[in-house]
Amino acid sequence: MGPIERKNGWTIAEYVGESEPKALQRFLNLSPWKVDRLLQLNREYVLEHFASPSAILVADPTGFAKKGTKSVGVQRQYSGTLGRIDNCQIATFLAYVTPDRDRVLLDCRLYLPKESWIADPARCAEAGVPAGTTFKTRPQQVAEMIGVVVDAKVPFRWFTADEEFGQNPGLREYLEKTGISYVMAVPKNTAISDPVTGRDTTFEHLAVKLNHTAWQRRACGIGSKGFRVYDWAPIPAADPDHQYMIRKSIDDGELAFYHCYNPGHASFGELVNVAGARWPIEECFGAAKNEVGLDEYQVRKYDAWCRHITLALYAHTFLAITARKAKKGEPTRSSDENPTTIYQPIPTNPTRDAPFTDD
Repeated sequence: MGPIERKNGWTIAEYVGESEPKALQRFLNLSPWKVDRLLQLNREYVLEHFASPSAILVADPTGFAKKGTKSVGVQRQYSGTLGRIDNCQIATFLAYVTPDRDRVLLDCRLYLPKESWIADPARCAEAGVPAGTTFKTRPQQVAEMIGVVVDAKVPFRWFTADEEFGQNPGLREYLEKTGISYVMAVPKNTAISDPVTGRDTTFEHLAVKLNHTAWQRRACGIGSKGFRVYDWAPIPAADPDHQYMIRKSIDDGELAFYHCYNPGHASFGELVNVAGARWPIEECFGAAKNEVGLDEYQVRKYDAWCRHITLALYAHTFLAITARKAKKGEPTRSSDENPTTIYQPIPTNPTRDAPFTDD
């Protein structure tokens, strides 16, 4: 969180008065501390300030542009963040969004491509990928992270995500079996039943047949330019626990489509609100990259990548909590107060001072 333009080993070392970055590099590469424990601390820190039974979980991938072939998980692949196919790493994140639209990042998983990485054990070993790591699609990574959240008894009511996840039958089945309500975007060619004729059709064909009385103008959140207002059309499904929605831009008529699993039969307005909760994770990415160097690491190996990203998540959570306190006028802890201990020192490991190999 230091006031420096970039956040990597060299710049941080210089900022704190070190003559070289090796101590910081060793902290990421060799020091004996557990990423899972820090993720747990981050989750507990989030719940201390933001826990809500009406919260929404949001999943989304983000890309990290990289050069070369040595960085773990890197390959030429499409990144929505970059808007093109490029040499990059992609990670899947899970965010926690409250009814007041406070938002923080809870967890993440680095995506390891099957052919270029998982199918090449030697390459994985060189990059420090744990032995026995198996290939997981991004929807499978999301299910894994949600499983952690459920096991930790994190309170939430909904899950939302974009088309990549909404069109995945495995993720939808997992959520429904787990009893998790969702509103997920789906492609325009998704097959549904026409609510009037009962015949099979697709979203894009159904949308053009709707008359003006089918649409309701509603806001689904606040963005940098004010309220996000769209026209929305609810579409019933044969199963009363499921509904569909179509969203239409009032500026250019662009359409988006949603599949809702709604066993609690929440109102249409709440479904619209959940659909709008997907944008806050993009705001998390922007803040984490701009303020705490989420994408400014200079590491190649798996453990070092996980550690940098998790430290960035924890710093971002601190900033989100500080912003919330400032917004609500709550007092913040003065510098002379004793801080709460949030970790236990890790016993000295005799291998910690082994010869360091700069990554």
